[in-house]
Amino acid sequence: MIPFVREPEPAYGRAEAVSPLIRRVVAANPGPFTYTGTGTYIVGRAGSGAAVAVIEPGPPDDAHLAALLAAVGGQTVSHVLVTHTHRDHSPLARPFAAAVGAPVLAARPPAQVVHVSGALDEDDDEAFWPDVVLAGGEVLEGDGWTLEAMATPGHASNHMAFVLREENALFSGDHVMGWSTTVVAPPDGDMAAYMASLDAVIARGFSCLWPTHGAPITEPEPFLQAYRAHRLEREAQVLAELAKGPRRIADIVPTLYAAVDSRLWPAASLSVWAHLIALERAGRVEARPEPGLDAVWALA
Repeated sequence: MIPFVREPEPAYGRAEAVSPLIRRVVAANPGPFTYTGTGTYIVGRAGSGAAVAVIEPGPPDDAHLAALLAAVGGQTVSHVLVTHTHRDHSPLARPFAAAVGAPVLAARPPAQVVHVSGALDEDDDEAFWPDVVLAGGEVLEGDGWTLEAMATPGHASNHMAFVLREENALFSGDHVMGWSTTVVAPPDGDMAAYMASLDAVIARGFSCLWPTHGAPITEPEPFLQAYRAHRLEREAQVLAELAKGPRRIADIVPTLYAAVDSRLWPAASLSVWAHLIALERAGRVEARPEPGLDAVWALA
């Protein structure tokens, strides 16, 4: 079982010091995919004149923009960082960066804008483009802090996490969340890439993970191992269903997600699809007529 981490409803719009170098301001956009809301992180010491970086400005929300500007009042914002271009993460980056006079840094947006048919509230932010395109491995420095860009594709093809070296911590975006597993939604989401990124995070041995949604994960090792085991178990369950005979995703989901609120089954269908695409590429399953969401799937 994954040792999920829950948190009470936060005080929206208030900058809260959560570590010596991190403050968090949560946007009032709670929901089934955002949990208590989008958390924006301010990295650097509080105090007049100190240079800080801001990670994940969040959704297009005037109240959240005002709260962020108040939180960094009297300080220099040197970098505005975005983990990926879903609409609960990136739309506020440009207006916030313009207000504080800082560049926006992120991975290159997907070549094709992806919409996920209303199953999620995670459509791409079509208007987003960073001032500086990150590939992973870049190191950014400020007053007493060092951030390293870490490419973690999977949840989104352009997902970028950020390492705070001074605290051996990772701002994990939506790659790892404490309150839930991560949705991997094709065509932009990729399960094989996700698992490779998860292994890369495990290998780093971080002391703390700071997801965009929800509370920090303060014991990452057992959490990440359980997270990984869950994905492998789900893959095995999908294969077990296909061992009974050819199936559509709509036939598989009610069985595998019987204990989950049926309102979340459309999102679950996308994750099952992601597993099947990875298995098809590995030659373990076949799809008729092609590996789409409505295909008939069978063991190879």
